[in-house]
Amino acid sequence: MSLVIVGAASAGRMEEAVAAFEAAGFRRIQELDGAGDADLVLGVCGGGAELLREADRRGINYWLVHDGEDDRHEGGTFQRAHHRIDAARRRSELAQHLRSRERPLVTCLAFGYKNGAPADAALVFDARFLDNPYWEPELRDLSGRDPAVAEFVLKQPAAAHFLDDVQRMVSDLVPLYEEKGMKHVVVAFGCSGGRHRSVALAAELARRLREQEGIDVDFVTRDID
Repeated sequence: MSLVIVGAASAGRMEEAVAAFEAAGFRRIQELDGAGDADLVLGVCGGGAELLREADRRGINYWLVHDGEDDRHEGGTFQRAHHRIDAARRRSELAQHLRSRERPLVTCLAFGYKNGAPADAALVFDARFLDNPYWEPELRDLSGRDPAVAEFVLKQPAAAHFLDDVQRMVSDLVPLYEEKGMKHVVVAFGCSGGRHRSVALAAELARRLREQEGIDVDFVTRDID
């Protein structure tokens, strides 16, 4: 069972964040007494300092997430947060990260360095050493999901060697993370814009890992739809 307390400076922002956790399979509760054996989410606004003190007093284990700007409350959800969400697109990613699960989940994430590296990734790989499809006029408006771009990236000998090494590393590390209670491992690939090289690499790693037994795999592009 995983309990996530979600705070925000406004009720509207809190409701949007809680909805993302519900969509990921969490059951919403209205107070600490509603805790049970499922993955649970409890939304608070206005700081939530009193609720957090009560949870601590009762020895309740929880993850604390703050969505959006500072609530400016001493001892509140922003000040004490384990995770802070600064963009709506991160809600579903974090919800998956905090779920309890029987099998480990590996998220293969593509991002652009122009928007910053993901804070919660266990492994971050820089793909900017590869030739960039952006400079090919016929590929510029496509993404790494398109076969032509994927072929351009993956046919580079350095890309194949790189992915072999990353796959071996991830396969070796996931059981070690699981021993430490980490059921969700984010493997992030970055390139300049998060559109071409990183997407092709993350998609290919996801394809390879899905062929392995005992793990769940998803593929996320952070900076493109």
